[in-house]
Amino acid sequence: MNIAIVTGASSGMGREFVLQLSQYVKVDEIWAIARRGDALESLKKEVNVPVRPISLDLCEKSSFDTMAKLLEEEKPDVKLLVNAAGFGKFGAYHKVSLEDESRMIDLNCKAVVLLTRLVLPYMEKGSHILQLDSLSAFQPVPYITTYGATKAFVLSYCRAMNRELKNKGVRMMAMNPGWVKTEFFDHAFQTNSDNEVKFFDRLYEAKDCVATGLKDLYRTKKDYSIHGLPIKLQVLAVKFVPHSIVMNIWLNQQKKAKNNKGLTTK
Repeated sequence: MNIAIVTGASSGMGREFVLQLSQYVKVDEIWAIARRGDALESLKKEVNVPVRPISLDLCEKSSFDTMAKLLEEEKPDVKLLVNAAGFGKFGAYHKVSLEDESRMIDLNCKAVVLLTRLVLPYMEKGSHILQLDSLSAFQPVPYITTYGATKAFVLSYCRAMNRELKNKGVRMMAMNPGWVKTEFFDHAFQTNSDNEVKFFDRLYEAKDCVATGLKDLYRTKKDYSIHGLPIKLQVLAVKFVPHSIVMNIWLNQQKKAKNNKGLTTK
């Protein structure tokens, strides 16, 4: 059985991957993973490919034991893995609880590595892995400190693993969007009471970013993908500008609000 596995599939970018992936890869079933089982169930009505909802919390060790057992029982041929689960918190470091700091690292980093390692033995030549990353991977970001650091980890891990997997014939790519209008902001704004982060230069639609990511994954040899010319130019610039200056620019931007209204669904 040929399958695709998508984490964070209950909303936002993960959900869009489930909706769009059949344009690029033919599978018999999509394993959609997230905590909210009801939201996963609704996907069945929106996709022509059979969807198997798998309700798991990827911050819990038991979830990986469950996945390992399921993979061993089914022995699928995994054609595509998309690690889209993740969350971030805005605001000064002391406003973010130690529990949230730990969960960000567990979900954004540890879960990516563990699930990738679990799935790789079930991937053959021609299979693909997409790790949903972030523009923040390319620069230090005060007041989004831990989230940005986790995304820097994902970018480094992904690019190095892509080289290692060449001999196996499996391709791995990071996808690094800028600001995208999703439920991400519902969590991020919870610790942003003093508006430390309030400048959102450009906002993109999830469906457009996902379309670019899948196109780059299947039709290019890139090891990371960026949607939008302004974001590409920003990534290019931070390669040449000292990070101390980049952080000063970021902090100066936060003195004036832009596009910061209506970003949450709550």
